[in-house]
Amino acid sequence: MSIFSLPQAAITLLAVFTTSHCIAEQTGEGRRLLIADDSKHRLAIISADDKTEWEIKVDGIHDAWLLPSGNLLTQMGWGRLVEFNAKKEIVWEYDAAKMNGNDGHRMEVHAFQPLDNGLIMIAESGPARIIEIDRAGKIQHEMKLKVAHPSAHSETRLVRKIANGNYLVAQEGDGIVREYSMDGGIVWEFPIPMFGKEPKGGHGPEAFGNSVFMATRLPNGNTLIGTGNGHSVLEVTPDKQIVWKIEQNDLPGITLAWVTRVTRLPNGNTLIGNCHAGPENPQFIEVTRDKKVVWTFKDFERFGNSTPVQIALD
Repeated sequence: MSIFSLPQAAITLLAVFTTSHCIAEQTGEGRRLLIADDSKHRLAIISADDKTEWEIKVDGIHDAWLLPSGNLLTQMGWGRLVEFNAKKEIVWEYDAAKMNGNDGHRMEVHAFQPLDNGLIMIAESGPARIIEIDRAGKIQHEMKLKVAHPSAHSETRLVRKIANGNYLVAQEGDGIVREYSMDGGIVWEFPIPMFGKEPKGGHGPEAFGNSVFMATRLPNGNTLIGTGNGHSVLEVTPDKQIVWKIEQNDLPGITLAWVTRVTRLPNGNTLIGNCHAGPENPQFIEVTRDKKVVWTFKDFERFGNSTPVQIALD
């Protein structure tokens, strides 16, 4: 169920829909998308036929969730989590910067996740910890991260609690993906390779590094990784062998820059978020196993060059 399939919400949203058309370029069949850009401060749901269904203004953002209830859980800056209903009313919020020992200490949130048991997982950079809180904001579980390069901005990017109950953590500043057990033990780790290249500063295609953004565990046990400014997607086996990858210039007519979200679809294709690549490149891409591009999304009118949230809702 989506925000816009709720009967009461559907009536309400007739008054708030916008009717912009033909702004985005989608190659392939149109998709319904949740997109957020922190350069234009916009989070929006875009219909498959390119209408802006719903939008709000946001600040810094790296994560967002469309909940089974139809509500939207997002962040408003690097500390405050907010849940909105279809009327854009706030039904729950949590200010991580002021709660559970963080008041007065520099910290940032770049990842959070609603869990099946009703708790919300939050990754806190600065305190270098993962917590699970209830709706009253009380910590029900806490786990410390192993961090070689402490930074309130770059200790973590996306973090996910996976099916086995462990945490899969993209540790941007350390250039490594780690799987932690609930008690903080490191179960598995994969340093992002530099492939013999020297690091280069910046955010665009000219930059290079190992500032990993996301990792997701696949049903076959492999791990799919968006390498951030490594400009690549890697599929890695449990014994750390790279069995599939897409590099910066592998896709004809497309340059990858800061590779953010990566998702393996049921059809075997991979969705790739492409941030900071400039208006000549799509922000969202679907590719087949043999690296054929079958769908892209590009919209530099509603969104800009910093779109770290790209989620297909179809």
